[in-house]
Amino acid sequence: MATAAPSAASRIAVVTGASSGIGAATARQLAAAGYRVVLTARRKDRIEALAEEINTAGHQATAYALDVTDRAAVDEFATAFKTIGVLVNNAGGALGADPVATGDPADWRQMYETNVIGTLNLTQALLPKLIASGDGTIVVVSSTAGHGTYEGGGGYVAAKHGAHVLAETLRLEIVGQPVRVIEIAPGMVKTDEFALTRFGGDEAKAAKVYQGVAEPLTADDVADTITWAVTRPAHVNVDLLVLRPRAQASNTKVHREL
Repeated sequence: MATAAPSAASRIAVVTGASSGIGAATARQLAAAGYRVVLTARRKDRIEALAEEINTAGHQATAYALDVTDRAAVDEFATAFKTIGVLVNNAGGALGADPVATGDPADWRQMYETNVIGTLNLTQALLPKLIASGDGTIVVVSSTAGHGTYEGGGGYVAAKHGAHVLAETLRLEIVGQPVRVIEIAPGMVKTDEFALTRFGGDEAKAAKVYQGVAEPLTADDVADTITWAVTRPAHVNVDLLVLRPRAQASNTKVHREL
């Protein structure tokens, strides 16, 4: 199916967490689809290199170093725009896999701040700009963790459920405004950093997550799905799209060839 070209009023797309993984892949694909992408992340060197790569490829990208949990910085960032067409709330991540009884409250707090408050900060700051575009789209990249719990996942599940509920509630509250609210909920995605970060750099634990799984999702798979949803005609809202690799039937049921 052919994708709809973004309208002239909606050509700027802001992508958070764009320094690696799903965020970087989404920035590349939205740029290729005709958007002027604004890359945000804390790692300035990473997003500047990605912006250079995208621009060299003949597309348009700008890097802006930003911590989504810093509300003052987010509000300052928002002043740079009169309108934007797309906001991809991708910044997030998981920390630890301890049970509730022994989980680190600091990890839980950080996951909530990044996955939920960070999404809230960008959404609140840029919502007037999205409305002003006349054809805005907000994407919340949640997780299948936000739709079903599993042992050792309490803190991450709670944070991603918060992101899911934020998207669901916002959709109800702004109905009638020219802004779509899309939630993309990936299952098992193998990227260079997600599991490694979750397990504090322990490569053996990170590798075990994907052990025996022939084809987990890739960052490009998720980015392709996000770009497809964003480029639907303006009257089509993809409320919630769950994607998993074929080998994963649920958060706890995975076929492994061991």
